[in-house]
Amino acid sequence: MLKISLKAARVNANLSQSEVAKIMKKNKQTIINWERGKTVIDAANFTALCKLYKVDKEYILLPY
Repeated sequence: MLKISLKAARVNANLSQSEVAKIMKKNKQTIINWERGKTVIDAANFTALCKLYKVDKEYILLPY
């Protein structure tokens, strides 16, 4: 099974980090940190991102 990164999923959804931050009610730096693996994303936010990006959880490769 081919997996993609959070960043790739966001780009495929045609969303910027700023747009995702606004939709998720998060700071843009939080989105950046999640994509770079500097901050572990919790299950609720991960699920919300997958819905937003229209990607099943099993297809996302987390950077940690």
